[in-house]
Amino acid sequence: MTSSSQPARIDLTTDRLVLQLWTMSDATAVLGNTGSAQWAADFPTEGDRVIAGLFDQHPTWLGEYGHRLIIERDSSLVVGSIGLFWPPSEGALEIGYGIVASRRGRGYASEACGALSEFALTAPGVHTVFANVELTNPGSVRVLEKAGFHRWATEENAARFRITRPDRIR
Repeated sequence: MTSSSQPARIDLTTDRLVLQLWTMSDATAVLGNTGSAQWAADFPTEGDRVIAGLFDQHPTWLGEYGHRLIIERDSSLVVGSIGLFWPPSEGALEIGYGIVASRRGRGYASEACGALSEFALTAPGVHTVFANVELTNPGSVRVLEKAGFHRWATEENAARFRITRPDRIR
């Protein structure tokens, strides 16, 4: 009998996207800027490189509720990434996302945010997914609103958005 300490590979599928868990080999390719026939021409972005560089320090980000590559189903190309910053803090998880410039304006970020947030809210002990957005980025504000997030706080230069399990709304 053998056992594996690797997390189960759970890809999330939407109408137009597959959200596939990052692997260390994905991160190595991104950091090495080696390119891949499965990447959109403008993938990875600087944000993808930053995340890939942090996996050694945050191995749980590679787990079931961690970071994912966003794959366009029609082309099978990686067009961005999205992730949850695991572990949760007091039942809340932060989400971050990015779509390459060549695929922006198609609603992919909202579709991915909605799917990953819905999945995250099934995780043990998680009741809220949140994001902080600079007010100078109205596109990201629209992404979150379309994904079902609600603004719950505004600071000088940023807005805070969240989506909460229905049984936790007060």
